[in-house]
Amino acid sequence: MNKNVFEIKHPIIEHKLAFLRDKKTSSDEFRRIITELTKFLAFEATKNLEVCDSHIETPISSAVVKKIKQAPVVVSIMRAGNGMIDSMLTLLPFCSAGHIGIYRDKFIHNTVEYYFKLPDDVKGKEILLVDPLLATGDTAIASLDRLKQYEVGKIRMLTILTCQYGIDRVHHFHPDVDIYTLSSHEELNDKGYLVPGLGDAGDRLFGTL
Repeated sequence: MNKNVFEIKHPIIEHKLAFLRDKKTSSDEFRRIITELTKFLAFEATKNLEVCDSHIETPISSAVVKKIKQAPVVVSIMRAGNGMIDSMLTLLPFCSAGHIGIYRDKFIHNTVEYYFKLPDDVKGKEILLVDPLLATGDTAIASLDRLKQYEVGKIRMLTILTCQYGIDRVHHFHPDVDIYTLSSHEELNDKGYLVPGLGDAGDRLFGTL
């Protein structure tokens, strides 16, 4: 395992992944499970955020507590990443968010960007980049390229499932990016799908099968 790949293991995660993979799972249930699993990734990916002392008054006395010094920016790789972003912002309501619309065109064998929007003050801020699946790595690499054009800070990518091929490709171009995942042992078939995987995450999230 690469030193900057963090795979989260837990019986509850394995249980929920089983239902996420099942083709009989409905879109509404699929969305709910994605929301729940995203919180596991978010907890792990944010555990080293810098904190500072803050003085408050409790109902009993004054106290010095810890607060996050600078909120990261949550960025979704559309459209599947949108299934994760609400969960991220529920857990981190003080964060701003960005969206990258990008896909791999099978006819021109390249990525196509159709939407890009980041907060104005993104320079130097940590980024939490979300996408349920990291397979060939094409859209992830293109998204990371674009983010770095804006001189952002540390980037952490949060993905439900990935494979060694996708990890290797991302780290070939962006070795500084940390990847947080719930399964890094998927295989990649000749069509670029993760196996056993869970199918097309966007289609299953939004009922467009």
